[in-house]
Amino acid sequence: MSKKSKSSALHENDGVSQSDITNASSIKTIQKKRRLQPSTQDLVSEILNGNITALSRAITLVESANPKHLEKAHDIITQCLAHANKSVRIGITGVPGVGKSTFIEALGMHLTAIGKKVAVLAVDPSSSLSKGSILGDKTRMEDLVKNENAFIRPSPSGTSLGGVARKTRETIILCEAAGFDTIIIETVGVGQSETAVHSMVDFFLLLKIAGAGDELQGIKRGIIEMADAIAINKADGENLKAAKLAKVEFNRALHLYPQKDSEWQPKVTLCSALQREGIDDLWTLISEYMTHTKSNGFFEHNRTEQNKFWLLQTIEERLKSDFFNQPTIKKELKVQLQLIEEGKTTPFVAAEYLFTLKN
Repeated sequence: MSKKSKSSALHENDGVSQSDITNASSIKTIQKKRRLQPSTQDLVSEILNGNITALSRAITLVESANPKHLEKAHDIITQCLAHANKSVRIGITGVPGVGKSTFIEALGMHLTAIGKKVAVLAVDPSSSLSKGSILGDKTRMEDLVKNENAFIRPSPSGTSLGGVARKTRETIILCEAAGFDTIIIETVGVGQSETAVHSMVDFFLLLKIAGAGDELQGIKRGIIEMADAIAINKADGENLKAAKLAKVEFNRALHLYPQKDSEWQPKVTLCSALQREGIDDLWTLISEYMTHTKSNGFFEHNRTEQNKFWLLQTIEERLKSDFFNQPTIKKELKVQLQLIEEGKTTPFVAAEYLFTLKN
């Protein structure tokens, strides 16, 4: 069997045989270096120099629930803020199976080819049972992951609202400080995630596919009102005719809604991520949107409103965390849960009781 000319991320390498002689000194040196934690200043300096390893370590600190890590992460974010807010932030959503990962890879490869630096923040759904996530986006984007001008960071959604990683906002700041001028955020596409992602991006793209029976479902207020554009993916081969018909239907639907605050009329476009077709037209559309919103002042206004929203969200999150981490609450919560199980109290009475203990 002849070897494939193109290397793939989906292959198995031959294992490395165990050496008969192991250098114990070298092993100890490596282990010691791994245990060393770089200082906050060192991490910030390396991030500003575009060091991907430092960026990854900083994001890990941001996502950590360890109080010591949280303090260090806040310091890093504060120092990086002056170097942030210089990117285009794009949110991409769509139902599972619409081809989000393939599309993002095609868009990312196009952008890097025209001189852009792209960071992809992919939020992976966490299991409600095992709490684990596959985090397989790097495998699905096997070309983009090897691109030196691209950075892919999959993060578990955990228990955050709608499947948006709790610290995505801070991660955006770090990526911008590292020199990435285009930030793409992929949602898990499960409903409420769209609202959360919409509140942290400049341009919101809805991916759809034709022939899946969801054209009528798509003509609903929520997601359509948030979308700045709709891209009908997999518009190739035998599906091209259905995609063109779907484009007409969605264009009609978009004109039923009142004008957006941005004064931008959302548009529908066709693309084939697999064939890498229509991607350049979509980027032209995004560029037109950015020019339009910056010229009429909506771009800055929108980012200011987003910052206000995330201030309130951060306060709510902090209050919730502080409440549940109080020793008295932890103890009494177990008691109240047991009383509810035994039918001796109600959730509302139990909650009121716990609130009386919070101080």
